[in-house]
Amino acid sequence: MADPTALNEPPAAVPAPDGPPARFLTVMTTIDSEQKAERLARGAIEGRFAACAQISAPVTSVFRWNGAVETNQEWQVLFKTAGARYAALEAYLLDAHDYDTPEIIATPVTHGGAGYLAWVVKETS
Repeated sequence: MADPTALNEPPAAVPAPDGPPARFLTVMTTIDSEQKAERLARGAIEGRFAACAQISAPVTSVFRWNGAVETNQEWQVLFKTAGARYAALEAYLLDAHDYDTPEIIATPVTHGGAGYLAWVVKETS
């Protein structure tokens, strides 16, 4: 039987993805107020870390933190960016976010409208 506590351990090494890095990404974070979400979004756009940021209405998040199960309202912020700007966007989010461990999840964009993707490159350059 597998050790159930092993699920809580970080992997020894994260395997490198096959192929070249994604040219475009969506990057999601969450935060505990609409005003903070707008500040994160505006700062990312002003810094050209992302071309666009969308703020979703409150969501209910249920998670374990410091040994307790928590339930909180959060706002999701979805950034659209060029892959080459990911490191700068992540650094900005880590600095500007007030959570100890903010959620920062990047998903590669595999297809997209040529005009829109050209606009993302222009706005993040």
